[in-house]
Amino acid sequence: MKIFKLLTACFLMFLPISVFAQDVDYSAPKTYVIGGIKVKGIKYLSEEQILSVTGLTKGDKITIPSVELSDILKRVWAQRYFSDAGFFIDSLSANKDTVFLGLHLAERPRVSRWNFTGIRSGQRSDLIERTKLKRGSELSDYVIESSTGIIKKYFHEKGFLKCNVKVIQEEDEVIQNAVKVTFEIDRGPRVKIGRINFNGNTRLTDRRLMKSMKHTRDKRLMNFFKSKKFKQKEYAEDKNSLIAAFNEQGYRDARIVRDSIYYLEDNRLAIDFFIEEGDRYYFRDISWTGNSIYSADQLNSVLKIKKGDIYDVVTMDKRLNGDPKMSDPDVKKMYTDNGYLFFNIMPVEKTIQNDSVDVEMRIYEGKPATFNKVIINGNNITAERIARRAVFTKPGYLFSQTDFERSIRELSSIGHFNPEAFQTPAGYSIVPDQNKNTVDIAYNLEEKPDSHIELSGGWGGNTFVGTLGVNFNNFAVKRIFKKGAWRPVPLGDGQNLALRFQTSGTYYTQMSASFAEPWLLGNKPVSLSVSTYFSRQTNSNYFYRRSDQFMEVYGLSASLGNRLSWPDNYFVLFHSLSWQTYKLQKWYYNFLFDTGKSHNFSYTIGLQRNSTDQPIFPRGGSDFSVTLQLTPPYSLFRGHKDYKNMPSNEKYKWIEYHKWQFKGDVYMRVVDNLVFRAAANWGYLGYYKKSLGYSPFEGFEVGGDGMSGYNTYGSDIIALRGYPNYSLTPMKNGAYVGHVYDKFTLELRYPLLLQPSSTIFALVFLEGGNCWADIGGFNPFEIKRSAGVGVRLLLPMVGLMGVDWGYGFDPVPNEQKRRGGSQFHFVIGQQF
Repeated sequence: MKIFKLLTACFLMFLPISVFAQDVDYSAPKTYVIGGIKVKGIKYLSEEQILSVTGLTKGDKITIPSVELSDILKRVWAQRYFSDAGFFIDSLSANKDTVFLGLHLAERPRVSRWNFTGIRSGQRSDLIERTKLKRGSELSDYVIESSTGIIKKYFHEKGFLKCNVKVIQEEDEVIQNAVKVTFEIDRGPRVKIGRINFNGNTRLTDRRLMKSMKHTRDKRLMNFFKSKKFKQKEYAEDKNSLIAAFNEQGYRDARIVRDSIYYLEDNRLAIDFFIEEGDRYYFRDISWTGNSIYSADQLNSVLKIKKGDIYDVVTMDKRLNGDPKMSDPDVKKMYTDNGYLFFNIMPVEKTIQNDSVDVEMRIYEGKPATFNKVIINGNNITAERIARRAVFTKPGYLFSQTDFERSIRELSSIGHFNPEAFQTPAGYSIVPDQNKNTVDIAYNLEEKPDSHIELSGGWGGNTFVGTLGVNFNNFAVKRIFKKGAWRPVPLGDGQNLALRFQTSGTYYTQMSASFAEPWLLGNKPVSLSVSTYFSRQTNSNYFYRRSDQFMEVYGLSASLGNRLSWPDNYFVLFHSLSWQTYKLQKWYYNFLFDTGKSHNFSYTIGLQRNSTDQPIFPRGGSDFSVTLQLTPPYSLFRGHKDYKNMPSNEKYKWIEYHKWQFKGDVYMRVVDNLVFRAAANWGYLGYYKKSLGYSPFEGFEVGGDGMSGYNTYGSDIIALRGYPNYSLTPMKNGAYVGHVYDKFTLELRYPLLLQPSSTIFALVFLEGGNCWADIGGFNPFEIKRSAGVGVRLLLPMVGLMGVDWGYGFDPVPNEQKRRGGSQFHFVIGQQF
């Protein structure tokens, strides 16, 4: 009878767990004072943890049976730690108004080991990371089901649509109440799309429809380089893109009547689309409402849609709300660049008559918003002011979309932060407050190593050559004497310090040092760079020592750069002064004279406009520069001199020339991360006096990998792949005489890995250029052509490295029967 009453009470109160006691009438609920609670059956969890979940303490009142007790048990059960749970009344007080409860629990078994079979070790690591499975965690049906779903989804993304997962549980013979769980994975065949059929399309070709879908492609030739894997998520997106292709051509009523997916064979899918195109429509009248800042004529000039144009709602939306792939202005950016962050526009089809559509643009302008908080996160090494001075979004300023985008570009370009982090929404956050007409913005920085070290040694020319170099790109001069700053060097102020020493003992020694401060005046973008160098070469080696024969080259330079506000703030004007001295004594090896000095004092002025979005792998923007380097015209002050018979040490005691250079690079995103680069370079070395002629110093040497190596006369080394080093440079009397050059490059680049620890991208290129001895023979179309492929690798401690294979199609000068042919080039640093 008591059991019957118990079951009846549990049924009536919907208790998930039974409550037992003697001398309790469950058909008549009664309120008790809790005299104590004892938790039994637990091993891994503490009694305090369980009681905190129940919310019950000694002295509380509880009605038995009751909905309250049922809810408590539900909370305990919801923890998913237990396979069984129940409240028991251990005893009652003498007057039966106080109850002593027991909470009996049966903990779920713990997993002592998770195993995966049927897959590779790399896939096993991926699955452990995705499932978040840990040893010692509890086992439940939920864990099994969710983990199985994650495993199947993982392999579905890789094209294994028939993946099957079997879960095997084994009791652990060593650990009590523990099990070993094994996921037996049968990936099955990799399923790809074999054929896509379009039915009902008469106005758009199958090829056009296929191109509209980014991820769903079949085996036809046009998709040779595309993935053929079927992904459910991307398939839904591609169906929308398919309809958008019709919408772009004016077919506003186009729809997919039905689509079917079926297997052609075990590893091949087929997809059939049945499409209803509908009629083509055209724009008729376009009206604007709600606009007070800009007139209808101003808005129409941006929209660029006229009466009678095809009713292309896709392009209309891009011109209204913007498109990252379009450089043209859009209506939304017109407003957001002037603070109207809360601007909204809704095109409404006002009238549809026959094949014509009247559209009304309903605008909500709102009030201008200002920046409230500008937050910098993630700068653990770099000082906050270094990041803050790079951003154009200042508290109190009007919101501007262009200023925000420029800030992202500047933070990506200074080199201290991972530029790829800004390519996702996680790199920043914008929090508007429409009630206050303000916006908070946070830049979530991800610092990356940007200092390099060079340590090398080798044997050559009967001597050992050792090199030690360091380049600190985030140096902090002010922290040199600060305690604890040397870890290993003071960092954080965005300055650059580079030191390099190379020697082979008495034969050759070279030292250089440079320092750069990008913001010399604190809050103004004026940069200062200083450098100095010294090299000494003697007629000595390991077996023969002769120190009275030597050649020394030493010099220093200083430059100032100032960012301009006109024509826009991408322009930088820079000035530089440099001094270089060549000192020779009894040096009879490949120089103009054997004893004497030559001095090269020059002034350089340059104008640069760099709008690329990042320095290593730009996806957009351009970089143009024009420079003029010139020395005083000493020959004009000397009067008439017989330079033809003048000794070289007197003739070139003071080096004179004027040197003009132009460099231009343009980057455009083709699709996703595929980037197109076009570049053009030109240089000319001129003279002041015809009788003196061209300077043998500061010329151009064209061809090869662009690695400078040791350059006696300070010439610019111009890379042109597919040809041997310097092979395109004219020669006279055994010396290079390149005074004019041009170079053109077309590249396609695609990233293989974009991480702070390393960046890898592949490229294919077409290149052409040439070098001439005299400006009179310059012909920009007389170029040496080449093509090839390459790869670049950026390692934080080493810098940018790469290898290119190029094939030169044209003969090289002085070897007319020999073409450039197949050439491998190794690259260190950024080549131009």
